[in-house]
Amino acid sequence: MSRDVSIPRPEFHRAVPENDDRERKICSHCGFVDYENPRIVVGVVATWEGRVLLCRRAIEPRKGHWTLPAGYMELGESTEQGAEREAWEEARARLRIDRLLAVYSLPHIGQVQMIYRAELLGDDVAPGPESEEVALFDFNDLPGELAFPSVAWALAHYQQTHHLNEFAPMGAPESASPLGGL
Repeated sequence: MSRDVSIPRPEFHRAVPENDDRERKICSHCGFVDYENPRIVVGVVATWEGRVLLCRRAIEPRKGHWTLPAGYMELGESTEQGAEREAWEEARARLRIDRLLAVYSLPHIGQVQMIYRAELLGDDVAPGPESEEVALFDFNDLPGELAFPSVAWALAHYQQTHHLNEFAPMGAPESASPLGGL
């Protein structure tokens, strides 16, 4: 025999939960608190023989502009695994991660970006489903249409550190505008 059990649909309201300090989404039926946390973006500045890999975006935001292979982490993967996966998905690139290049804390868009320094294992790259095209660029001949400020920061940070074996991860420039996007 089956019983018809009606489960109420969640209905959320905004309030400050007990022992908290900010407003959150709370289920009116069961009290579940739906924490909204920043997303983690992982990516790479990947090079081959002194040239850097960039992808022309086939998706919004900033479709048609150039970016680094990067994207949101998936559950169950390390930041390095996520960066390697994104390089494969966007540019069919195989690489060896060297070290963490930068951590960009971007609270105005709810992101923490972790960008690694990496070496391509070959120059046989090709567009994945989120890229219109991929190319290797000399640092003196980068395209002008970069998708996000963080792409320019990472490229500059790579140029500052590519010859160093040890360095502290870089951060977003203090002059970065909260309205400047990624």
